[in-house]
Amino acid sequence: MTKNRKAILAKLDELTPQELKRYLAYELTEKRLGLHWESDLIERDQALNSDLVFPVVDSEASHWPDEAASNNLIIEGDNFDSLRLLRSTHRGRVRVVAIDPPYNTGARDWLFNDSYINKDDRWRHSKWLEFLYQRLDLAKDLLTPDGVILVFINDENRSKLELLMDEVMPGKRIGSFVWRVRSGGNDTKGALLSLNHEHVLVYSNPGFMFKGDERNQSSYTNADDDPRGPWQNDNLVKAHNAKQRPEAYYHIRNPETNIYYPCDPDSVWRFASTSRPTKKKLQADPMEVVIEQKRVLWPPDDAYVQYDSVQELNRAIKNGSAPKQLKVYQSLSALQRQAQSDARIRRLLDYIEPIEFWVGKKIGTKKPRYKRFQKDLKREIRPVSSWLQPAALSDDSVYDESMDDLTILTVGATGEGTNTYKKVLNNKDFPYPKPNSLLRQLLDQATRPGDIVLDFFAGSGTTGHAVMELNALDDGRRQFILCSNTESSSKDPDRNICRDVCAERMRRVMAGYGDTEGLGDSFTYLTMDKVEEADVMFEGTASHAFALLCLRETGYLTEPPVDQPIWVVAQSGSSAIVVCPTTDQAAQDALKALPHDHLVLYSTRPESMVEALENHKAVTSYAIQEALRFAQAGDQATRPAAHKSTNDVITTTTESV
Repeated sequence: MTKNRKAILAKLDELTPQELKRYLAYELTEKRLGLHWESDLIERDQALNSDLVFPVVDSEASHWPDEAASNNLIIEGDNFDSLRLLRSTHRGRVRVVAIDPPYNTGARDWLFNDSYINKDDRWRHSKWLEFLYQRLDLAKDLLTPDGVILVFINDENRSKLELLMDEVMPGKRIGSFVWRVRSGGNDTKGALLSLNHEHVLVYSNPGFMFKGDERNQSSYTNADDDPRGPWQNDNLVKAHNAKQRPEAYYHIRNPETNIYYPCDPDSVWRFASTSRPTKKKLQADPMEVVIEQKRVLWPPDDAYVQYDSVQELNRAIKNGSAPKQLKVYQSLSALQRQAQSDARIRRLLDYIEPIEFWVGKKIGTKKPRYKRFQKDLKREIRPVSSWLQPAALSDDSVYDESMDDLTILTVGATGEGTNTYKKVLNNKDFPYPKPNSLLRQLLDQATRPGDIVLDFFAGSGTTGHAVMELNALDDGRRQFILCSNTESSSKDPDRNICRDVCAERMRRVMAGYGDTEGLGDSFTYLTMDKVEEADVMFEGTASHAFALLCLRETGYLTEPPVDQPIWVVAQSGSSAIVVCPTTDQAAQDALKALPHDHLVLYSTRPESMVEALENHKAVTSYAIQEALRFAQAGDQATRPAAHKSTNDVITTTTESV
């Protein structure tokens, strides 16, 4: 990565004036607070622009049970090239990017320039950051205006990756989820800390929102015909103690029965009181208003106790027959000692009446409750909690009332992913696959029916599996694009994770495996041809142009009908986009026979095709080379001047067909 001084000076001598200016401009204007790593700006540009990437359909590896085309894609090869291809065909069309990148642990978990990175490599972290930056920088351009990127990462590398994401998508951080990977875990570095959690970083464009879920309002009824509408019986206390919220620690009285209710010091009232001075601005009505408006549900049987002397009260507190809330009044001496070093305790002492206050009063032995009206709900939709609840903890024994206002996603651990993978492929060769429930729950919250989901570190294909499961639940017709490398190396040249693991898993899930019924659907399997820009005229083919145009215009990809003289890419009622691999009489006759008034043609002789179709069709004609150029410039390409027929009064272009 980093070069010595002599090598740097030698390289500067080789730079063109334009490259040198770019280096200087970056150094002088772009430096800012943030993450810095060893990288080469010119090498980055060259990697991005040195050649063009064309899709090639592998029909044998594709799964087409009904039609020889699909808008689900599996792309084999370096995901940097896959993303360059998708930038030219899917810019602004992907709703969710969900990736589980290599974690840079120093183990054999990722390849860099066809070699595994050694844990002792001094530039390991810089290589990892540059590797991810180049890919994430492309991926962000694929997002819809309301799209989101979900990135899985371990605890060790979270901070680096979060800063990297801040570079890629500045100001677009939403937050993160915490996912419990396993129930147990090893001691970390002898510190008696078990790191059994991972994280999901969330960065999005401005229009994105999770779905949440509708608040369950079935508990709201109106048995007493309250004119204020349906209500539910709710807690009048909250999970704070008197030391934390002294302003909410006080007794209340039922004005109709004159029964007093002491406050539990370990669980104070939900509302503050005007009798308790506080500098905080009240966020809700004070307790006095709540009582006046009859929003307190007093215990129905008026159960109470009464003591006629301090001695009788003290004995009841001591033997446990008195309400437990009164015990604090016997502990004043201990509290006074604490107050010398704790200002909050001193403040609390001002709120505690002497024990004599309770002598002769009716003291309620049950807790009042709260009448919570449906109309007062702040939100109809509950936001998603950032804590992904383990499936093992989803029973009522761990119920936490404070989570009632949140949408809780219950997901499995790594073991679930391993078991699912084993059932589908009958082996355990792929380590640590993510559980389907994790991806399914997140995608359920982040997608809508018809959205495109991209995973360019697809691995075993869990993301695609989860998309299919989600579609089966709601008939959502979501599409997946999975990019995976072969992970072959000089020691294992025949290894192909993309074909033998990812695609094979998708095929079995679609068709069925064992006793499990198939979920249906299809996918097109792609490889990629890389062509130097200078060689496009010689190595770029009509098949390349057809594949690019199909992806750009329809999202579906199939092999061209090579036995036909013309290849129709897309068509509407009056228009069609057509690739002409030849321009002979058979091609001209086939074009004239098409039932469309306007044709957008790509051929090797654009002017001749306009002349041949004169008085037959309105034609906008381009050279095939211009379609091939989309592979580099993508949707940002400047469309060249087209050859048009004189009767071409239709302004339709490929984008609108």
